[in-house]
Amino acid sequence: MSHSYETIEFDIADYVATITLNRPDQMNSFTETMCNEMQEVWGIVRDTDDVHVAVLRANGDRAFCTGIDIKGGMWWGDQNIWNHADPGEYLGPRTNKVWKPVVCAVQGMCAGGGQYMVNECDIVVASENATFFDPHANGGIVSALEPIGMLHRGVPLGEVLRWALMGTEERITAETAMRIGLVTEVVPADQLRLRVADIAAQIADRNPIAIQGTVRAIWESLEMAPHMAKQNGLAYTHIGNKPAAVRQGEPRVNRKPTFR
Repeated sequence: MSHSYETIEFDIADYVATITLNRPDQMNSFTETMCNEMQEVWGIVRDTDDVHVAVLRANGDRAFCTGIDIKGGMWWGDQNIWNHADPGEYLGPRTNKVWKPVVCAVQGMCAGGGQYMVNECDIVVASENATFFDPHANGGIVSALEPIGMLHRGVPLGEVLRWALMGTEERITAETAMRIGLVTEVVPADQLRLRVADIAAQIADRNPIAIQGTVRAIWESLEMAPHMAKQNGLAYTHIGNKPAAVRQGEPRVNRKPTFR
């Protein structure tokens, strides 16, 4: 199954939905059109039972995403300030209530608003040439939403502040990104898509009911006090571990474990 979009590519095959940012000449920067298209495809991922896992990646070698397309201007500029929503709010899966796992492949530059997407993915794999930085400070612009999302990922406060305050003069390398927990694995550039596809295929073989319950319980816990998070998680085990749910979506392939 495939769909046609202006700024992204979208395909569903073998229980995996693949979303590819497709503005390589513009460093995959996002526009109003991309925001709308991303919101639409996340809705498809969420509501399609034959999708067990999603892959998020980008075309081109130079950048995963460099944030908002400055040349495109502020399309929200004429909105009432009290009606204004964050322009990148619906770029990521969690804001769209997607509780299916998302594996993200990052190559080249990931700048500023690119973190909207990375922050909400479950497993982030970077190529050796990936770099992460925030240009907001250079332009005299408050950087708040993206770094707050990084904190939710568990990136240490000092690293987040350094990322937000140093601007383009300092860039987090792929190795440092793995050390601070921003990504979980670093691979050669020519192996990035293969590695992410393999991870997605392994997850797609699992019981989708159990996997979605796991993802939802863990992400929702970030917004709760520990005792409430545990109560919520216990409720999800009762919902998702019923015999009928366990029988649904039995693994199709017994795979060997992978090590890294």
